Amino acid sequence: MEYDKDKVDEMTLALLYLVIHGREGEERAWKGFDWETMNRLHEKGLISDPRSRAKSVALTTEAAQRSELLFNKYFCASA
Repeated sequence: MEYDKDKVDEMTLALLYLVIHGREGEERAWKGFDWETMNRLHEKGLISDPRSRAKSVALTTEAAQRSELLFNKYFCASA
């Protein structure tokens, strides 16, 4: 099946916001998403290597900020 991988990456980044933990500048997220998608996010420089033994990945500052913005854009109820 053909699909827009950039859109999937964007939605995955938005959903990572739900599982972010840690302090500002040290955000991590559980890596329970599709491996190919997580690898693409790593290749784009947004997260640490998902192939590590850790159960979570580190998000760059840019990725953490984008994650929150995308989550709000797609999933927050209108006021």
